Amino acid sequence: MQNKSLKVVVVGGGTSGWMSAALLKKVLGDSIELELVESEQIGIVGVGEATIPPIQQVNQVLGIDEAEFMRETKATIKLAIKFEHWQNLNQDYFHTFGSAGKSLPFCHYHHLWVRAHQLGLDDNLWDHDLNYHACVAEKFAKLQVKDPLFDMKYAYHFDSGLYGQFLRKVSEKMGVKRTEGFIESIQLNPQTGHVESLTLKDSSVVNGDLFIDCSGFKGLLINQKLGSGFEDWSHWLPCDSAIAVPTERFEKTLPYTRSIAREFGWQWQIPLQHRNGNGLVYSSRYVSDETAKETLLSNLTTPTLAEPKLIKFKTGRALKQWNKNVVAVGLASGFLEPLESTSIYLVQSAIVRLLKFFPQTEISPASVDEYNRQSKLEYEQIRDFIILHYYVTQRTDSQFWLDMQKMQVPERLANKIKIFEATGTITHDEFDVFWEPSWLQVMLGQGIKPKAYHPLANQFSEQQLTELMRTMKQNKQAPVNNMPDHDNFLAMYLSKG
Repeated sequence: MQNKSLKVVVVGGGTSGWMSAALLKKVLGDSIELELVESEQIGIVGVGEATIPPIQQVNQVLGIDEAEFMRETKATIKLAIKFEHWQNLNQDYFHTFGSAGKSLPFCHYHHLWVRAHQLGLDDNLWDHDLNYHACVAEKFAKLQVKDPLFDMKYAYHFDSGLYGQFLRKVSEKMGVKRTEGFIESIQLNPQTGHVESLTLKDSSVVNGDLFIDCSGFKGLLINQKLGSGFEDWSHWLPCDSAIAVPTERFEKTLPYTRSIAREFGWQWQIPLQHRNGNGLVYSSRYVSDETAKETLLSNLTTPTLAEPKLIKFKTGRALKQWNKNVVAVGLASGFLEPLESTSIYLVQSAIVRLLKFFPQTEISPASVDEYNRQSKLEYEQIRDFIILHYYVTQRTDSQFWLDMQKMQVPERLANKIKIFEATGTITHDEFDVFWEPSWLQVMLGQGIKPKAYHPLANQFSEQQLTELMRTMKQNKQAPVNNMPDHDNFLAMYLSKG
């Protein structure tokens, strides 16, 4: 006897709603019925325009042609984030998606570099990173290589509004039903407390077995109806506001995001094919909205295309991201400022995790508990990585930066910094999307220097170490010489098909 298919209702559109619908329908197919409810009366936040490499996995699962996706979303290539003035004024570094050198068994390459640096043999870890060389040269190519030494990981900058529309087309082709409507009320089962149905403004009713809450900051189901609670992290990450504005595109398109530290927060600059995305993330405890807007507008490098948009937020997470038969995805599940471009990744991760624990008929409390445990850890790992950028600054030019250095950071982060300073070792935590090369680049880039290194780095003589450093830099630089400029790559690649 065949089981009745589960009815899944996605509440809200945009990137989070349509990515949820597309992934669930693609993987589960006819084993579920899927309906997405959204209202054109309600706008989307829509500033998440930079991504990290795991987004390629979403496109692959959905069978999306990369060139078509890039054309439709006005996408460009992202190889890194350039952090400007974070350690000190006029000091910059890159956090690339690549890694320096080639590691030995039981000994990461950076231990060899730390030893070389202490001996005065080498001064810049990034010279050993292919992504870095491509960023500096403003070039890109899709390298077809078997040697992981030349693996150039990348992500995208794109128009998030266009991405949501693109995913809607993908979803509807697979049979996802879209219902236009404003939700007037939500009905709960009196015995279980589960959501049973939604009543729309036109009095129509949408029933479901499992609800995906993609309703943004308000958390219509997870927060307003189920009262799941919220864990506030603003004592660690006090930025609570952002101003976003689009501007005309640059003559040359950079293959990286810029993150520029200001007196009371940081400014982003994201290059797209048709325009630039710009914004300023700041704390209203240290500056007024009007001064923040003036700061952003006075630091733009191309003319504006629209009026600046003010966004208010609170950093933290829903205490239960899966509560009863509601799973919160996107801004409904929590918010972390987009310093490391993790907003869209957290949507992807939430749905992938749900797919692993997807119920056949009844929702298992054990599965819900494990889903929530993993979600909590993942949010905390990203939170800690963002805190790191603020905490290890050496800036003394404003009260904001002085206060950042004095905060009591989470114990896991404090231990991570302590171990790296003492031994050069970086520990990787469960569910942390950022691996050792990422933590390394931010800690080194902001002035944390390890006192020691792994003993295996001593197996080379000084002469061998010098030659190894020289050869590695040369090998990492070599592929860039034959790459086209980023704009030339885009012109060639987007003309496909």
